[in-house]
Amino acid sequence: MEPGRRRVFVEPPERFSFPRQEEATQRYWDEIDAFKESLRRSEGRKPWTFYDGPPFATGLPHYGHILAGTIKDIVCRYAHQTGHHVVRRAGWDCHGLPVEYEIDQKLGIKSRDDVLAMGIGAYNDECRAIVMRYSSQWVSTVTRMGRWIDFDNDYKTMNISFMESVWWVFKQIYDKGLVYQGFKVMPYSTACTTPLSNFEASQNYKDVSDPAIVVGFPLEGDADGAMLCAWTTTPWTLPSNLALCVHPDWAYAKVRDATSGTVLIVLKARLSQLYPPHKVKKAKAPLYTLLSELTGAELKGRAYTPAFDYFAAHAQRGCFRVLADKFVKDDSGTGIVHMAPAFGEEDNRICREAGLVHKDGDGIVCPIDANGRFTCEVAEYAGMHIKEADVPIIEALKARGRLIDRDQIMHSYPFCWRSETPLIYRTIPSWFVNVESVKERLLANNEQTYWVPEFVQSKRFHNWLRDARDWAISRNRFWGTPLPIWSSADGEEIVVVGSIAELQALSGRTDITDLHRQYIDEVTIPSKRPGCAPLRRVEEVFDCWFESGAMPYAQVHYPFENKAAFEAAFPADFIAEGLDQTRGWFYTLMVLSTCLFDKPPFKNLIVNGLVLAEDGHKMSKRLKNYPDPLDVINAHGADALRLYLINSPVVCAETLKFKEAGVMRITRDVFLPLYNSFRFFMQSANRLHADVGEEGRFAPDLQLALTSPNAMDRWIIAAAHSLIAFVRAEMEAYRLFTTVPRILAFVEQLTNWYIKLNRPRLQRKGDDTSVDDCRRALCALFEVLLLVSKLLAPLTPFLAEFMYRQLASALPEAEREASVHFCMLPEVLESARDAQIESAVAAIQPVIELGRQIRKRRKQPLKVPLPELIVLHRDGAHLESIKSLERYVFAELNVRALTVRRFVDAPDIVLLKAQPNHLLLGKRFGSTYGAWQAKVRALSHEQLCDFLESKALHIDGEPFGAEELIVQCDFAGSSEVFEAASSDNKDVLVVLNCVPDQEMLEEGTTRNVSNRVQKLRKEAGLEVQDAIEVFYKVLPPIEAQQRLLETGVLPAADAGANGDDARDAATDEDARALEAVIVKMSGMVTKLIGKPFLPAAARLPDAVVLASALREVDGVTIEIVIARELPAVCAGAFSDAPTAALVQQLLAAFEPVVLREQLAAGGGKVHVRLDGAALELEHGTHFTIHVLG
Repeated sequence: MEPGRRRVFVEPPERFSFPRQEEATQRYWDEIDAFKESLRRSEGRKPWTFYDGPPFATGLPHYGHILAGTIKDIVCRYAHQTGHHVVRRAGWDCHGLPVEYEIDQKLGIKSRDDVLAMGIGAYNDECRAIVMRYSSQWVSTVTRMGRWIDFDNDYKTMNISFMESVWWVFKQIYDKGLVYQGFKVMPYSTACTTPLSNFEASQNYKDVSDPAIVVGFPLEGDADGAMLCAWTTTPWTLPSNLALCVHPDWAYAKVRDATSGTVLIVLKARLSQLYPPHKVKKAKAPLYTLLSELTGAELKGRAYTPAFDYFAAHAQRGCFRVLADKFVKDDSGTGIVHMAPAFGEEDNRICREAGLVHKDGDGIVCPIDANGRFTCEVAEYAGMHIKEADVPIIEALKARGRLIDRDQIMHSYPFCWRSETPLIYRTIPSWFVNVESVKERLLANNEQTYWVPEFVQSKRFHNWLRDARDWAISRNRFWGTPLPIWSSADGEEIVVVGSIAELQALSGRTDITDLHRQYIDEVTIPSKRPGCAPLRRVEEVFDCWFESGAMPYAQVHYPFENKAAFEAAFPADFIAEGLDQTRGWFYTLMVLSTCLFDKPPFKNLIVNGLVLAEDGHKMSKRLKNYPDPLDVINAHGADALRLYLINSPVVCAETLKFKEAGVMRITRDVFLPLYNSFRFFMQSANRLHADVGEEGRFAPDLQLALTSPNAMDRWIIAAAHSLIAFVRAEMEAYRLFTTVPRILAFVEQLTNWYIKLNRPRLQRKGDDTSVDDCRRALCALFEVLLLVSKLLAPLTPFLAEFMYRQLASALPEAEREASVHFCMLPEVLESARDAQIESAVAAIQPVIELGRQIRKRRKQPLKVPLPELIVLHRDGAHLESIKSLERYVFAELNVRALTVRRFVDAPDIVLLKAQPNHLLLGKRFGSTYGAWQAKVRALSHEQLCDFLESKALHIDGEPFGAEELIVQCDFAGSSEVFEAASSDNKDVLVVLNCVPDQEMLEEGTTRNVSNRVQKLRKEAGLEVQDAIEVFYKVLPPIEAQQRLLETGVLPAADAGANGDDARDAATDEDARALEAVIVKMSGMVTKLIGKPFLPAAARLPDAVVLASALREVDGVTIEIVIARELPAVCAGAFSDAPTAALVQQLLAAFEPVVLREQLAAGGGKVHVRLDGAALELEHGTHFTIHVLG
C-alpha cells in the first residue's frame, strides 16, 4: 500500500478572499450558462411574472440601483426556488429629458430654435447615439452583483415595437374619452423648455432664498389714496398681474404709516407683516394709525392701478379689480394675493371663475418664451430670464413708490429633476389623461395590491391617488415617442392612430419603418372634409413616464404579438423600486392599467428607501461623498454588499446612510464565521477518515442525523426546519426585513453555539466520542450546512454556490445538482421539528452568556474550573429545561456543579421586585396610573413570592393578574464568594461561585499548557489531522535565562491560571511545581490536544522537528517541540542493530493512518518486505506507535 493521506473533501484555505472566489464562481456560471440553464429547466412550471422598471443607461448605476436590483434578484430567485418559471427581462428607458439634456449640454443648444435649425433628424440621431452609452458598465455591474436578468432579450423604449404598443395604449385611452387637450398651469422647466407632470415636480424640492416683497396697488376712488398691499415671492410675475384677491369674510385694516404717511390696506390679522412685533415693541411712538376696518366682501369689485401698464388694455375685460376667494390664507403674507393667471394654478382658477380668462387660454397674459425669457410685450425686460429680472423689477417698483417692504425668504421650492434649475408654473397647452374621472377606480385597484411596507400603500400612495390631478402626458420635445394625433389646422378634425398598419392605411404610405419624429412628422392623412388641407401630426411627444407606465404591454409588443401569453400573466406577480417611484412608475403603471383594463398592474410590491451618503446627504459625484460601488465590490465582495443593503432599514422604506465599514462587518461577523464553520466541517470529516480509514469515510445520512440521541444534533436540525418554515412564510409575504435577520441569527446559532458546543464530538476528541457519534454529528452539521447554502442562495448567490458545490461533492450523483441555483427550496420536515429542544437550548443560552460575563468581570480565565453555578428563575419547568442540558453549561463555563432554584425557594440569594406592565395598566388606570406605579414598585419580596405561586394578588382591593406585573430579580447573596448577573429584563439570575480550589487551579494550568501547544501548531501551519507528537521540557529559571540569551527571543507571557502575568515571579520551586502538575495531568493534555504529549527525553534522535518554541505558563518557561509522529522499534526486538535500523527506516516511510489500517486488518500485525524477504512485525513486540487512536 502506498503511503499517503486520504481526504474526503478538498479543504478550502484558511485565508480566503470572498471577492476572488465570487469572480471564480461567475466564470463557472458563464461556463455552464447557469442563468439560461435555470430557465430551461423551469420551462413548463407555473409562470411567475416580474416587471423590471427601465433605468436610463445615460448614467452609471449607483447604490440605489444596486439596492433595488438586489431586492428584485432575491425575490425572483426565491420564486424560481419554489417551483416557478421566472422570466427576468431587462429594460432600458431611452427617451426623454435625461437624453436630450445631455445632448443640449454637448452641442451647446440653448433653445428650441437651435434644434429646429440643426434639424430634428440630426438631433435625434445624436440622442440615439448616447442612449446606451453606459450599457456595458450596467451589464458588468449588475452581473458582478450576482443578479440574474436577461440582457440578451432586453426591451428598449426606442424600439419600433415598443413605440407601436405605446400608440395602441394611447388610442385605447383616447377612445374611452379619457384624453383631452387643455390649457393648465403646469410645472415647467425653462432649462429643458418643456412642461413636467406634477409627480415629476414633486421629486426634487430644495431650500432656496427668494425675494419676498410687499407691493402697493393704489385703490381707485379712495378718498385717502390707499394702496392695497400684496405680498409675493415672484416679482417677475408682477408685469402679468390681472387681479388681486382677498378673503371675503375677514377683516382688513386701513392704516396710515407713521413714517411715510402712506395709507395702506392689509389683512388685520397680518399687520405683523408690515409692522413686526419686535419693531412695534422698540418704537417710541406708534408705527401706524388705524383709520378704519372693512371686510373682504366690501373690497370685492373695487378697481386698482396695476404695478405695470404693459397690459392696461385688459381693463376693458374687467381686469385690475379685487376678487374674493376663501383660498387666501392668514399664516403668511398680507392677506391680499396678486393674481397672474398664467403663472399660478389658483390664480388661473379664480380668474377663470371671474370671467377674466378662459379655459382655452383666451385672456391669459404670458409674456415669456419657451426658455423663460421675457418677450417684447414687456419691453423693459425683453430677452431677460425671469429670475434675472427680479432685481430690476424690484428697483423699478421702488422708483415708482410701489415697494412697501423688501425682504428675503428661505423656503422649499421645486427644481427640475434633470437640469437642477428652478421650475416655474405657467399656463401651457398640453394633452392630458383625465385621471380625476377614474380616481375612485384607482383607489379600488390600489386596495387589491399588496405592498411592503404596508404604510406606503395605505398612506403615501393612497393619498397621492386620492388627490390625483389630470396627468399632462405631452412634452414639447423631440426625442420621444410622438403623440399619434393627426389634426386639422383648426382642430376640428382629429384622428388618433393606434398602429403602424393603421397609419399606413390612413396615409397611403407603406415605407414607415420608424416612429420617431423625423420619420413621421411629414406623414399626412387626407381630410374627410372636402377641400380641406390634410391632417398633420401634432408636434408633441409622450412624457417618458407614459412609456414607462406602458412597459407591461409594450415590452411584449401587445396586442400585436404575445396576446394570449400576456393576458394569462397579467397583472405581474411582483415589482420593486424605490420610495421615489410612489409618485412615478408605480403611479403611471396604476393609471394606465386602470384606464385600459380596470385592474391593478401588479399584485405584490416591495418599496425600498433611499440610500444616502454616510454624512446623511444625497450621494454626489461632485462632492465624492461615497465610495465607488465597484471599489466596494472588489474590496469586500458583492455578497457582502447585498447582505449589508438588505439587512438594513432601507428595506422598510427608510433611509440608509451608507457606510463601507458596514459592508466590512458583514464579512467579519457573518461570512468569516460561516466559512470557518464550513471549513471546520470539512477538516473534521477528513480527520475522521484519516484517523480510522474507510470506516470513517464521510457519507451524508439524513436518517442518521435525525435519529441522533444527542440533544444538540436534534436542536440544530429542528432549528433549521423551523427556519425553513419561517423563511417560506415570510418570503411568501415578501418580508425581507424579517427573513434576513432570522437567517443571520440562525447562522450565528450554528457557528457560535452548535459547533462550539459540539467541537469535541466533531473532532472525535476524548474517550466518550465514538466513531458513530462523530459520524452522527458530522451528518447533522452537513445537513444543516447544505440547508443553509440553499436558504442563502437568493441572498448571497456566490457564497451559497461555493458552499453547495463543495458539500455536494459528497452527495450521490443522482442527488447532486450542477448549481445550488438549480435546487428547490428545502421542504419543512415536520418530524424533525422539536419545540421542546428549541426551547431548552434557548433557555441555556442566556445562562451561558451571563456566566461568561461574570468570568470576565472577575477576570477568571475559562481554563480554570469553578465550583458551582446557580441559576434562578420563576418557572420550575424552565429550570428543568436548563438542567436537562447541564453538560453544555459545564463545558462552556467550566463549572463543577449546576444548581437550579426557583425565586421563591431562594430567599438567601435573591430579592424580588416588581414593575408594572405599562401597556396594560396604563390603559386600565388612566390618569391615576402614576400612583399605582408606586404601589406596584413597593411590593415586598414575600408578596411577590406569593404572586409567583398564585399568579394573582390584590393591592388596595384591586386584583392584578400574571400579565400585569413584571417580576424582576436582584442578587442578595455574598459578593466575596459569589458574583451575579441577570438578563436585561431581569427574569433570570445567574450566580457563580468564583473561588477555585487547588485541584481546579491545576486544571487551569493544564489547559494553559495545551493552549500553548495549540497556538504553536497553528503558527506552524499544521492541520488537525497531521500526524505529530508533542514534547515538552520545563526549564528552570537559570536555563531559561541562558536559552533567552542564546535565542534573543522572549517567551510569550500569557496570563497565568489566576489571570495575572506571572513572568517576574518564577523560581526553581515554581518550575518544579509546574513539572509536577504536567506529569500529573499529562493524560489530560494529551486528550485536549489529541496528540501524544511526552517528555523531551522520549523524542527519537531522528524524529523530524516541525516546530519548536519557548512559551511561558504561570511565569515558568517551557520548551515545546512538535515532531512528525514516528513508529519506534522496540529495544531488543532484533538481534543486530543494522536490521533494527532498516526496520525503523521502513516503518518511517508509512503514513501513520496507513500503518494503523494495516495493523487493524492484520490483528495487530503488519507484513513488509526487507531485502526481498517477507517479514511479519507485531505491534508491541517489534515496534510501537505512541498513540494508536
